[in-house]
Amino acid sequence: MSAPTMEERKACWGARDEFWQCLDRHGDDASKCEKLRLSFESRCPQQWVKHFDRRRDFLKYKRKLETEGYHPAEATGKS
Repeated sequence: MSAPTMEERKACWGARDEFWQCLDRHGDDASKCEKLRLSFESRCPQQWVKHFDRRRDFLKYKRKLETEGYHPAEATGKS
């Protein structure tokens, strides 16, 4: 695979941003953003799609930690 051109990168990032905005508007209900997801997947290399999906999950987790703090799960069965 050759490196994407600047235009291809811009198209990919734009499609990602539109998809993420849709998810934000619909409370992460991906069924309401299917067309944008397909556009995102068609404009970005598969490896980038995986990376951006993981990145979004991480950013959501980080935001939750910053707002709610860290609360470890109760360990069951420990003495």
